[in-house]
Amino acid sequence: MELILIRHGETTWNKEGRVQGLSDIELSAVGLHHARQLALSLKDNHIREIYSSPLVRARKTAEIINQYHNAPLHLESGLMEMNQGDFEGFSYQDLMAREKDFLKKWMSDPACVKMPNGESFTELQNRAWKVIEGILAGPDNALVVSHNFTITSILCKIKNISLAEFRSVHVDTTSKTVVRFQNGSAAIELFNDRSHVQSDYPEKE
Repeated sequence: MELILIRHGETTWNKEGRVQGLSDIELSAVGLHHARQLALSLKDNHIREIYSSPLVRARKTAEIINQYHNAPLHLESGLMEMNQGDFEGFSYQDLMAREKDFLKKWMSDPACVKMPNGESFTELQNRAWKVIEGILAGPDNALVVSHNFTITSILCKIKNISLAEFRSVHVDTTSKTVVRFQNGSAAIELFNDRSHVQSDYPEKE
């Protein structure tokens, strides 16, 4: 079977460099446009089921893609972004200035160190992988729309690498990653592809 992993379109917080986590932020105008370009690039794929984080930035991306497929759309809380607790809403710049020691500790052991009043990377991976296991138990090609850390944790599991290596499988907004599962093995056929993104805004007539 083929599993397509999609990171949601850009939000204003993505552009501003803010920590989103579970904060429910809408797609920006650019994010909506990129999602439409992404959807067009997927229109001929045989997608039988779509699974999405219920957060609006992911759900809206999934709905735009599904306009070409009319597939069952399942909202799964296990696909939500990492709960980043007290850090939500902070700019990365401010966070680096205020929490440098904590971030250094987290980077050295992201699997176990919890975000303050949030969750650890391992907790995120465990809940996300339960959803993926359920999808893989079925016979049909599926598409998953989720978030940066969530997809990264899934790819670490697929590649059988440590969560400490998460930066090697970082994915960008409105990117697609295609994984082929066959005879008990997984092969990443396309990684973090954004070739469908041709412009930031629709051309004016």
